[in-house]
Amino acid sequence: MRDAIRDAGRASLQLLVGAAVSILCYLMIGVALFTAFLTVTVIGAGVLPESVLLLRRLAGWERRRVAARTGTPVPEAYLPIEGPLPARVRTAVIDPGTGRDLVWAGAQLLYGMVLWYASLVLWAPALLVDGVVTGLAGRRPVALPLHGRLAGLAADWSRALLTPAPSAVRDAALAARIEQLTATRAGAIAAHGAELRRIERDLHDGAQARLVALSMRIGLAKRAYDSDPVAARRLLDDAQDQAEEALAELRHVVRGIHPPILTDRGLTGAVRALAASSGLEVRVSVAGLDEAPGGDEAPGGDGLPARDGSPAGDGPAHEDRPAHKARPARGDGPPAAPNPRAPAAVEAAAYFVVAEALTNAAKHSGADRASVALSREPAALHVRVTDEGRGGAEAGERTGSGLTGMRRRVAALDGSVRLTSPVGGPTVIEVELPCVW
Repeated sequence: MRDAIRDAGRASLQLLVGAAVSILCYLMIGVALFTAFLTVTVIGAGVLPESVLLLRRLAGWERRRVAARTGTPVPEAYLPIEGPLPARVRTAVIDPGTGRDLVWAGAQLLYGMVLWYASLVLWAPALLVDGVVTGLAGRRPVALPLHGRLAGLAADWSRALLTPAPSAVRDAALAARIEQLTATRAGAIAAHGAELRRIERDLHDGAQARLVALSMRIGLAKRAYDSDPVAARRLLDDAQDQAEEALAELRHVVRGIHPPILTDRGLTGAVRALAASSGLEVRVSVAGLDEAPGGDEAPGGDGLPARDGSPAGDGPAHEDRPAHKARPARGDGPPAAPNPRAPAAVEAAAYFVVAEALTNAAKHSGADRASVALSREPAALHVRVTDEGRGGAEAGERTGSGLTGMRRRVAALDGSVRLTSPVGGPTVIEVELPCVW
């Protein structure tokens, strides 16, 4: 009996809240009529979008209330109300969700109050009947559970009225997708413009200045060659130093555009080189990816000869090689077929993500160790970078340009970035790049 009374009380409270929502719907209908009048007279057309947004919030609250009662969420599908005023008014009027919410508000005004009054009227006979039946006959309550049925009936009606049609769900999903692509395109354009400005600045302030100085020293050496060969030789030595410095600057610019090490050694080899030169103890694990032919002999790592003539290898990084990646020993059969490589744009994005993440870890985390995991998914390339530093990194728009640039670069390829960095660490950056293998 106590359980039945408790459940009936919860159901009555649910119906009471529904009655309060009915009163709000009554006020909302008045607001809707007043807004429609102002819109027809063109005096208050700007009020219409705000009124529709207010109605959406009320309907959204009812959806959450029904979901809490039934345990099943109620989907919603709306066209985004944004842009100039004429576009906002047009969207608010043609959106099927607006009419659906208005129908629900009118119906809620009726059944919300009716079911609440029915629950009030039912309490006295329910307590009398169930008190006698349960107290004397020892049977289960039969009248008190009707309160729960009334609350369930209200939830079912709200769900039926607020659930959008499949076509509306598709239209809303398409609109959200267009909005997302518009935002990512704007981010990609901004990132591209920033990259062009960076390249122009690097060329102007670095390689161009050194090439101008090189030309001047060669000119001075030519003038001094006949009269002072010693001075001419000294100038030529200085010119050679300037040429090497200009070459280093060009190598830096080329790496920032598209590191040729990706072409020479593949993503796996390029990430191993980053790990070895990061200043941290980095463990690299790879699943389903192969290194391109060329190995560690790629000169300079960027297609340009190294200054001292040495190969580009920066030293070995710690690496976990999965068992399935091992090649058969000679005589055990033909070698395994190489795994396909990701597209160049995907490899470049993954490379820059790892480079930025390791740079941030070395500069800001205070960690001594980090790990990089590359894995080939059925339709994506997954990158995970973890450091054991102090944590506390944030992925908001106000953070440093490194994380913002990383997010924009990944979003341009329709990928996703997830940053987990609680205070005290560890910091985990997970990136998923869609990829057709």
